[in-house]
Amino acid sequence: MAMPDFYNTIEGNGLAEIKERRSRFLAYAYPLMDKNKFKEILHQLKKQHPKASHHCFAYRIGGDGSNFRVSDDGEPSGTAGRPILGQIDSRELTDLAVIVVRYFGGTLLGVPGLIKAYKSAAALALQTVAVVRKPFEEKYSVQFDPAQINEVMRIVKEIKCRVIEQEILLFCRLTLAIPKNRETEFQFKFDGLKNIELTKLK
Repeated sequence: MAMPDFYNTIEGNGLAEIKERRSRFLAYAYPLMDKNKFKEILHQLKKQHPKASHHCFAYRIGGDGSNFRVSDDGEPSGTAGRPILGQIDSRELTDLAVIVVRYFGGTLLGVPGLIKAYKSAAALALQTVAVVRKPFEEKYSVQFDPAQINEVMRIVKEIKCRVIEQEILLFCRLTLAIPKNRETEFQFKFDGLKNIELTKLK
């Protein structure tokens, strides 16, 4: 099955709060493209809420849906992480994380109550952020002579490439993210230039 050219994600961070039998559930939504970045986000949130009972979460990254993780963080198995992920998937979103911080209010909610609370908190947080459509991208390294920079940057602008890294010394090297649906056009334009080394990155 062919990968689509576009995907939906969120723009900016979201926050929502619900209360259930004196327990507080604070749901945070974040755009996320790198699971290492998620560790930083979770660490900061734990520092912000050191007295919370649980920091449950789900994230999904990438277009094929295989890069995801859920955590119940001490809640009964399947009552937190999976319901949160279910809200991400029901909206067909990727490249994001939702973390729900719970302050225990003294009353046990039971499995159905917990599932409902985490699901509701995640749903509310996702309603507070705009959904944006973005192209899937392929990464390339482009190496060229400094004298060619204007030609190269003109193509970068035309194709709407995203510059990830740039190194401009005796030679120039750009690491670019190319919209997947314009990859053939990108390659064709660079085929017409001399002394340029184009490498597709994994």
